[in-house]
Amino acid sequence: MEERSQASTSARPGKGATGYWQSGYQATRPQRSFLFAPGNRPRMVHKVITFGADAIILDLEDAVPIADKAATRGMIRDALLHYPQPRAYKTYVRVNSLDSGLTADDLRGILCPALDGIILPKVESAEELHQGDALVGQLEEEAGLSRGQLDLIPIIETARGFLQAQAIANAGTRVRRLAFGAGDFTFDLGVNWYGDCPAIMLPRMLLPIISRAAGLEPPFDTVYQDIHDLEGLRRETETAKALGFQGKMCIYPAQVAVVNEVFAPTAAEIAYARKVVEAFAAAEAQGRASCTVEGKMIDYPLAERAKRVLALAEVLKT
Repeated sequence: MEERSQASTSARPGKGATGYWQSGYQATRPQRSFLFAPGNRPRMVHKVITFGADAIILDLEDAVPIADKAATRGMIRDALLHYPQPRAYKTYVRVNSLDSGLTADDLRGILCPALDGIILPKVESAEELHQGDALVGQLEEEAGLSRGQLDLIPIIETARGFLQAQAIANAGTRVRRLAFGAGDFTFDLGVNWYGDCPAIMLPRMLLPIISRAAGLEPPFDTVYQDIHDLEGLRRETETAKALGFQGKMCIYPAQVAVVNEVFAPTAAEIAYARKVVEAFAAAEAQGRASCTVEGKMIDYPLAERAKRVLALAEVLKT
């Protein structure tokens, strides 16, 4: 996502973390797709890096039977240490939830310098997130890592967690973004989960707003359950993008290309953004703060939006 520089070349003043985008920002490579792989399946653990996801999640939670969890920790750590370096993708592990009593052992078993972050499921309060953050920090030090080195992404996936999402987002931890999990959320509500399930629309609508208000990056959207319905996945991913998510979690390799494509600017969007930037620059040179492009009114927010599209397109080339 975009990072704003301290200097702004815009004549319109910015409003900080919760206001207008300032110009002069620099785009960093986004994390559009997070691909899960069961941690107890060695073939998938080693192959998951080949599918083009921006990040991978080796799973210790739902994909691993309780009897296999202890052995799986070592398998995951060994795989992480043998992944190629340097690498374009990020590596995460989803540990078991704090109420399982397994989280500390999970972390001790998998922490290593090759790990980028932890996915913490079923977070339901700011206090619980603080507990998880403190535990990760303590075990980072035990593992010889710098405290705060690991990314931490809490998943909002229960009714209580959703109602506490604002407090979680404002908890003041290392967390930079949230994720939403529809499977456990619909299970918690006792409703069926399917493509256009109305029960998941409210959290999907509000979590990007909650994240923005808290100064966090946009969140990650839930997985899409039907692994062979790529058109349905595309529609749901387009909705996620329109709602303000920055990416989507995936459970099947073929989903990655669809998600990456949707969360990247199209050729038409790039061409239009160039027109907007050029036209607005010409208007500013003439002392005006607005112009029209293809019949549409362009002012500072829309001009800055066009710059963001071009910056994102440029960084995705690398």
